[in-house]
Amino acid sequence: MNKIYHFSLSLCLWLLLGACSAQESFRNPVISGDLPDPSVIRVNDTYYATATSSEWAPFYPYFKSKDLVNWTQIGHIFEVQPEWTISSFWAPELYELNGKVYCYYTARRRSDGISCIGVAVAETPESPFIDHGIIIEHGKEAIDAFVFDDDGQLYITWKAYGLDDRNIEIVGSKLSADGLRLEGEPFSMLRDDEGIGMEGQYHYKEGDYHYLIYAARDCCGPKSNYDVRVARSKNFAGPYEKYEGNPILVGGTEYVSVGHGTGVRGLDDELYYLCHGYLSGDDVYQGRQPMLQQIKMNKEGWPYFVTGKEAARNQAIGKATQKQQSKNFEDSFDGQKLKPEWTWNYPYATNQCEIKDQQLQLNGIPTSDNQYGTVMCVRPITSHYSFETMVTNKNASSKGLTLYGDHKNLIYLSVQGNEISLKSVQDGKEMVLVKNDGHTAFLKVEVSRGVYCDFFTSVDGKDWKKINQEVVDATPLTRWDRVVRPGLIHAGSGDEPAIFDYFKISNLL
Repeated sequence: MNKIYHFSLSLCLWLLLGACSAQESFRNPVISGDLPDPSVIRVNDTYYATATSSEWAPFYPYFKSKDLVNWTQIGHIFEVQPEWTISSFWAPELYELNGKVYCYYTARRRSDGISCIGVAVAETPESPFIDHGIIIEHGKEAIDAFVFDDDGQLYITWKAYGLDDRNIEIVGSKLSADGLRLEGEPFSMLRDDEGIGMEGQYHYKEGDYHYLIYAARDCCGPKSNYDVRVARSKNFAGPYEKYEGNPILVGGTEYVSVGHGTGVRGLDDELYYLCHGYLSGDDVYQGRQPMLQQIKMNKEGWPYFVTGKEAARNQAIGKATQKQQSKNFEDSFDGQKLKPEWTWNYPYATNQCEIKDQQLQLNGIPTSDNQYGTVMCVRPITSHYSFETMVTNKNASSKGLTLYGDHKNLIYLSVQGNEISLKSVQDGKEMVLVKNDGHTAFLKVEVSRGVYCDFFTSVDGKDWKKINQEVVDATPLTRWDRVVRPGLIHAGSGDEPAIFDYFKISNLL
């Protein structure tokens, strides 16, 4: 009996080790930083993803990966704003059709502020996207498109009635073969009878059933409670039955809330769901970050997440390379154009940023709505970091570093002539925290716990002097759908530009 026992134990250990060796472990998020509502497609052996850009330009950041775990930003869906749009650049959805890549995206229409769904097409996954304008306008709001091929018939679905005094619905319509227009009448697929919210749908078919995975509850903010739910039907158009075991993915110990994603087949032919989630604790101030979870089917024919109902950071995936650690960001402005990680405060910074002689020049044009001019920022990827710059010119304009929520909510450390000032702006009301004379050119901010800030100056970029006596709390700058971003600021006319020698953000964890 002992021999049999030892043999069985050795066999189990061998099988367990074999199973582990076939899987690579990684830790979410797979893309760091505030990138809500991610969409992902696989084209041959390469993955492409995009996400909401909200009120930041350029529009809809665009990423590439070979394994779903390590991602590189390669640009944006739109470097130039589509003419029909004005704001709220949300929920882009990628789809491959006949070798081309389509992006169905949500934005507010310039003429009336109503959210509509547009479509843009790229001839190849890495070609420029050409906008084809609005494809869906539906009442007071149409958002969150998704495209599905049901045995050769294309369909598009979207969230409807979110601004009406009625229950939200997921609505669908047939889509033309070229993917550029609706055909026939829209039809209702699923209704939010519980009154808890319904959006960010993803469709797939397994066996006899069509599955509709969707997000519910509150999407946004450090106190949100977003979760993931599912319904199924034997016909794409419905009717759908909701799963009694809903929700199937929730926040918990490691995440505050999770939801709004897209599924994709991995190179191991397993189904993975890329959605966004707020991390818990101080990391919540990094915003809604893309996370990957594997989906399986239970014996009753319903999907479940392999690591459990509670969203988990540690995951496993077959045929993946080791996840690379997030790196510091630095730009010495020695290229011909800005790095793709940069974002700016649309609409105030449009076409006001350029590289001249290996330095960045910001030409802010203040308006009655925005006296703080041009802002260029990057997404924070840790809760403890510092960022710094060198201002290389002097004039009457204000220029330096900022923590930026929006044009009425920001903190900035700036040089103006021979004066250094630290100011806080909340709901458009400015307060001077520190002001003194100085001849410094180097500025630095250190952020801890995501929002607590100290400010420094230096004459040589080596010996730093702290200028604030009390820690400054940037928590009030957080917007309902965005977190605070660090970056550069310039308030002044084009005749008084801000010129920066470099920008560096260092992750201190």
